[in-house]
Amino acid sequence: MIRIGYDAKRLFQNFTGLGNYSRTLLRNLAFYYPDQAYFLFTPREIRNPDTKFFSASASFSVETPAAYQRPLWRSYGLRYRAKRRKIQLYHGLSNELPYDLGSTGIKTVVTIHDLVFKYYPQYYPVFDRLVYDSKFKYACQHADLVVAISESTKNDIVNFYGIAPEKIQVIYQSCDERFQQEKSKKLIEQTLKKYHLPSEFLLNVGSVNERKNLLGIVQAIQLLPADLQLPLVVVGEGQTYKNKVLQYLREQRIEKQVQFVQVDNEDLPALYQQARLFIYPSLYEGFGIPILEALCSGTPVLSSNLSSLPEAAGPDAMLVDPRSPDSIAAGISKTLTDEALRKKMTSAGYAHAQKFNGESLSRQMMDAYAGLLGGWEELREPR
Repeated sequence: MIRIGYDAKRLFQNFTGLGNYSRTLLRNLAFYYPDQAYFLFTPREIRNPDTKFFSASASFSVETPAAYQRPLWRSYGLRYRAKRRKIQLYHGLSNELPYDLGSTGIKTVVTIHDLVFKYYPQYYPVFDRLVYDSKFKYACQHADLVVAISESTKNDIVNFYGIAPEKIQVIYQSCDERFQQEKSKKLIEQTLKKYHLPSEFLLNVGSVNERKNLLGIVQAIQLLPADLQLPLVVVGEGQTYKNKVLQYLREQRIEKQVQFVQVDNEDLPALYQQARLFIYPSLYEGFGIPILEALCSGTPVLSSNLSSLPEAAGPDAMLVDPRSPDSIAAGISKTLTDEALRKKMTSAGYAHAQKFNGESLSRQMMDAYAGLLGGWEELREPR
C-alpha cells in the first residue's frame, strides 16, 4: 500500500473541466486500486452531489487547514501536513505543486492541462498570467514526473518551458461513466420537458468565452439553408463574451435560435444522446472533455482541427477550421444530410472513445506512480 496525496481544491470547488478531471480520475483509481490510501488536500471541503462520494468513502481522507491558513496553504503550509501524514507521493492535479515539497523526500507528479494563457494572453489579466506562468513553470521544473493530458499539451510544455520530453508522460483523461449509460426514451422526454427544450437541436457544452467560439457557431448556422437551422442549445455560463453573443443575436433578430440552459449534471447525458450533432469548434484546448462525453453518448461530433482537438475527437469526427464560419457551416450541413456519414461518425466515434476508458487510464497512472516509487511491489506491500 502507498499513501498518495492529491491537490483536491478543484475536486471540491470546481464543477467544470479541472474539477471533472480530478473527480473522475480519483473515483476510477479508488475503484480499480482500492488497497491504496488516498489523501485529499483542499483549502475548503464543499459537500454536494458531485463531491459526496469523496467525503463519505472510506478510501479517502480529506485534509483541510484552519480558516486563517487557507490563502497560502496549498503553496506553502500543505507540505508540513503531507509530511506528518507520511505521504509517499503527491500529485498536483491542476497545474501546480506546493513549493519546496521535494525537500521532504515526497515524490511529486503534476498534471498540466493546457497553456492557453500563452496562446491567448489577451483573455487574461497581466497579474493572472504572471502567476500562472510562475506556478506552471515551477511545477514542471520541480516535479519528478509531468503528466500532460494530450500530445498537444506535451509539445507546449517542451516548447514554452524547455522541459525534457522524457520527463513528460501523456495520460489522457476519461469522462464519467454516466455518459455511456443509454437513457430511455421516456427519461429523455422528461429531461427535455424539464428544461423546455425542443426535440431536435444542436448542442454545445462548455464555458461561454471567446476561445470556445460560440459566435462562430451562430454565424455558421445563419449560413445554412432554413431547413437545417436547428435550434442551438448551449449548456454553459459566461459573462463578457456571453453578453457579446446575446447582443449579436438581438442585432440579427435571431434570439430564438440559441437557448442557454443550466443543466444538472445527472441530466446532461440525456441531452447529449438526444442532440442531432455536438458542435465544439474551440480555438484551443488541452484536451476537450465535452467531446469525449458526446462520443460516449453516441452523438456525432463536429470540432476544430487545431491543438488537441483532433486527438480527443478522433479521425472520424467532422474537423473544421474554427476561424471560418463557412467551414463550420459546411461541416454541419454534411453531417446533418448524409445519413451514412452520421452512422459512421457515431459508431467510429464511440469506438474511439473506448481508448479513454477508466480502467486503462487508471492503470497508466498507477504504473507511473509505481515507476517513481520503485515498482509494483511498493504498491502491493503493506507498510
